[in-house]
Amino acid sequence: MTRPPQPETPAVVAATAMFVEVLVVGIGFLTGLGILAAALAGFDNSRQLAPAAATPLAAGAALAFAYALGILIDRAADTALAPARRRLRTQSFPTSTAYAQARLKLAEIPALAARADYARSRLRICRGWTLNSTLLTLATDLALWRYPVEHRPLLLGATTVLGVLAVAGFYLTWRSITATGYRKLAAQTALAATPTVPSPPPLAPAPQNP
Repeated sequence: MTRPPQPETPAVVAATAMFVEVLVVGIGFLTGLGILAAALAGFDNSRQLAPAAATPLAAGAALAFAYALGILIDRAADTALAPARRRLRTQSFPTSTAYAQARLKLAEIPALAARADYARSRLRICRGWTLNSTLLTLATDLALWRYPVEHRPLLLGATTVLGVLAVAGFYLTWRSITATGYRKLAAQTALAATPTVPSPPPLAPAPQNP
């Protein structure tokens, strides 16, 4: 008799989600690097190198490299946005000690910790794609400038505008998620730390006179 499949533990789910996040960020940055390399190589050289890049071996190497790049870009984006993150954190937590204590309290409440992990997942995607959008915009503009395309000024203008909107959108979304996460963490941990006052026992009924 076969046993029913066991549900995945939270640690496994969190590790899988982080793997996907890092891969998504890495694939975006690798795509930008590919466009940039093609723009620097020029149209003729890129056309000659295209068959080699379409092999399964190259695809596997690119996937592995994308994951490694994702780790690097995630750390780079976190470092670049650290000053803004600290300013947002001080709006809800006056000191680093208060923030650390709130994180410890949150870990004791599994339901709230799972929601916080989901918010951090979206946060990592947005901060990584803030850098990815910048690279993709610059690389695509350079490729349009180097390649023989029609309506170049129109395409350059449209790519630049869309790229700037993407960068601003990802950054503002990261900022909103970060600020909201700090506010929720402060409110939830403060509520959890508030001692509950037991309700007084009901009064006994007054004795009836015979």
